[in-house]
Amino acid sequence: MQRRSKAEGTRRLFVERDIERLQEQLTRFQPFLSRRKTSLSLDEFDATAERLLGRIFGEVSDIVEAYEYARLGEAASLVNLPEEAQESGVHDVARESLHQRKRVLESAIVELNGLRPGGASKGRGGSSPLDGARVSDYMSTDVRSVHKDASIKEAGRLLSKWKVGSLLVDDHRRYVGIITDTDLSRKGVGRGLDPNDTLVKACMSKPVLSIEDSEPLATAIALMKAKGVRHLATTEDATIIGVLSVSDILRAYSELAGLEEESGEA
Repeated sequence: MQRRSKAEGTRRLFVERDIERLQEQLTRFQPFLSRRKTSLSLDEFDATAERLLGRIFGEVSDIVEAYEYARLGEAASLVNLPEEAQESGVHDVARESLHQRKRVLESAIVELNGLRPGGASKGRGGSSPLDGARVSDYMSTDVRSVHKDASIKEAGRLLSKWKVGSLLVDDHRRYVGIITDTDLSRKGVGRGLDPNDTLVKACMSKPVLSIEDSEPLATAIALMKAKGVRHLATTEDATIIGVLSVSDILRAYSELAGLEEESGEA
């Protein structure tokens, strides 16, 4: 009994130290959110945060992967885009990515709080917070699309109007591809193409990658990682009924790790 108490006391000290270090990381992160000057670069912060999360939760843990997704964002950073591209409706995914990083770090603290005396441990002991979650639980059921012969400026306008990170591309009969914030920034504006004259079909990704809505969320994450994508069409009996994005997965992790309960968000 004495040996067990000593081990529990040692583990409690480790947990408290890990929580303190994560809280320090959040404090260091605040200047990036408030756009204040700091001597620390974002790349340096990310490297430190990922090392810390890897040491605490394991290099291949869900929470490390969630931070990697947050760092990469729904698209490559769109800062310093030409004004015309901003007018085309591409929203500030760089800013969104910062908030996603913050949510992952907060989720990590919530999970560690569960290991304190009297706390309910979530996602530890070999289990994952995502265990049991299905694609259908977190996907968006709004299927937004654009025609393949529309301009990428129109695609950007629709992304902004509907506040989404991707659009399915159709030819009036079927879906032939998908266009995302990444496609607009890298394949369009990044290559100096005129948004007014460049067609969606020139920048879209194809074919449309999909996953059945009944599949585990972990399977969707593995597919995104294997294919290097951040959006999947979701299907029911092979019919597209929605879209799953990296943002949906990060929201799932936050909820299942207990962050939503802790913060009182809906």
